[in-house]
Amino acid sequence: MTLVVRYAEQPTPLGKLRFTATAAGLTGIAFEGDRYAPPRADAWIHDPAFPVLREAALQLDAYFAGRRSRFELALAASGTPFQQRVWAAIASVPAGETLSYAELAQRAGCPGSARAAGAATGRNPLAIVVPCHRIIGSDGSLTGYAGGLERKRALLAHERQFARLATAA
Repeated sequence: MTLVVRYAEQPTPLGKLRFTATAAGLTGIAFEGDRYAPPRADAWIHDPAFPVLREAALQLDAYFAGRRSRFELALAASGTPFQQRVWAAIASVPAGETLSYAELAQRAGCPGSARAAGAATGRNPLAIVVPCHRIIGSDGSLTGYAGGLERKRALLAHERQFARLATAA
């Protein structure tokens, strides 16, 4: 049986995002130029009206408008059991906050595996929704982001701005 992949693209303040999904849920969100995003296949179906793609686009619009910091989407990203644990730990980091790779490894149940957690973070196929931009070096430095460090910096600044507004309200 052939897996049907549907996709849509959407402009954002930080560049174009490409969403991919199957009947099981969202399989990818990547910025244009993401070094790990799979190239678009000829067999993929352009279908921005596909429910999970449409909902992802709406939620990402709300995120960039400062009205959403968490996502409620059916996710179906492929990864190893270790990657899945790391991605689940990443998803628990609140907007406006950061976590080091060492702390991430600890949360994923593999203390002392910061490098492996970093590699899994780099392979996160669901940019923003699984907020790997919130993972930083132990010294506070912004290290690695498949969408580029400028985008990582901009996403963190965006979240901090809206987190401050929410706390002040």
